[in-house]
Amino acid sequence: MNDPGTLNETTVIGLGNPLIGDDGLGLAALARLREEWELPPGVKLVDGGTWGMNLLPVIEQSDRLILLDAIDVGAPPGALVTLERRELPLLLTMKVSPHQVDLRDVLALAEFRGRLPADTVALGIQPGSVGLAGELSAPVRQALDTLIRRIVQRLESWGHSCRPRSHVHA
Repeated sequence: MNDPGTLNETTVIGLGNPLIGDDGLGLAALARLREEWELPPGVKLVDGGTWGMNLLPVIEQSDRLILLDAIDVGAPPGALVTLERRELPLLLTMKVSPHQVDLRDVLALAEFRGRLPADTVALGIQPGSVGLAGELSAPVRQALDTLIRRIVQRLESWGHSCRPRSHVHA
């Protein structure tokens, strides 16, 4: 990691499987960021899908990290969820989403190696439907705009200047 006093690379990783309903939320949010927002060069968008351990170098080379995912915390479907670094399940203690076992292992390994960015957060939505389906459930679709605003707010709080693209209407 670089000097914490300087603005460095922030990586935003979209996670999930779009064929399994709300589990594809992270990738849907990532696509919306790409389409609707002009992000500075210091923000790297990564389609993490269900990469598992292949994400380790991406995570370890980041100075700040945002994970986008459907996050099951037992809340009502469509509820926004924020897990700060200290709240992330680094060990196999709770199931966060169907593909999360690999991600927990990756985060635990990065932490063990001292390379999990200090500024790490998981932003997502409580899933309503995780099963074979090619689209997000209505509650998750309805919460997506608010999630995008929350992601942009986090990026801006970390010093990144984000602007809506001109073709996107407020």
